[in-house]
Amino acid sequence: MMNCLAKRAVEVSPVCVGLDIQTEFLPKVIADKDISLGEKFFEFNKRIIDATREHAACFKIQIACYEALGLEGMTAFYNTLKYLKKVGAIAISDIKRGDISSTAQLYAKGHFSGDFETDIITVNAYMGEDAVSPYYPYLEQGKGMFVLVKTSNKRSGDLQDKILENGEPVYIQMARLVDKWGQAFIGESGFSNIGAVIGLTYVEEFLKVKQIMKNTFFLIPGYGAQGGTAEDIGRIFADGICGVVNSSRGIICAHMGKTEGDDFDVYINEATASMRESINKCL
Repeated sequence: MMNCLAKRAVEVSPVCVGLDIQTEFLPKVIADKDISLGEKFFEFNKRIIDATREHAACFKIQIACYEALGLEGMTAFYNTLKYLKKVGAIAISDIKRGDISSTAQLYAKGHFSGDFETDIITVNAYMGEDAVSPYYPYLEQGKGMFVLVKTSNKRSGDLQDKILENGEPVYIQMARLVDKWGQAFIGESGFSNIGAVIGLTYVEEFLKVKQIMKNTFFLIPGYGAQGGTAEDIGRIFADGICGVVNSSRGIICAHMGKTEGDDFDVYINEATASMRESINKCL
């Protein structure tokens, strides 16, 4: 799957649209409809997908936004995944699972098959390889996963920057482990089906990690609202596009304060195109 994603990132753009929907993001034209909240979420997502997929490599769906709504939300999650598959778009389910053994096997089954089948998931591997190995059979079949290495949040350093006995920070050790685990899943693009999450808020750390993870494709949060810039992406992609850059609020909230009408998707399209253009100028 990383082969397909890497190809789209080059041929279309490295933009990843984050479908991290919340009720207050809905334009009035959808919010006022006499349908369930789950149906409103899906209609909003569908309009976003249609408005942005010409500019985006993929779409990331943060499952918490849907779980919080209960069954209605999970129906919207299901319908969104189904629609992405219908239009041939790559879906990343941002689930950040971090369990082991039979529990992880069930998470793998639940997100790589059945109603919630997706292309790529996110995983927290701070429990070691036991947290990723249950997904290996699906990676062999072409699915993908992004493992947390250096996250974009301000307090990530509480653990990830701690110095080990060998003099390296924890995130560097995690990078070495993820690189090692991924060697068995390298495809024809040169990228492994095990990718990594590195925050754009830590560019210097990112550049250090890149030197270790030569065959790794990255999911890059932190653009826009969290402070990451197109210039930062230019530094990271200096020797070629090796990841996708996620933006959620910067895209899906682009209509807010401008319109509550049926033209909301025009602003969302413009925001995505603008992000694509800004990144391209820095490559």
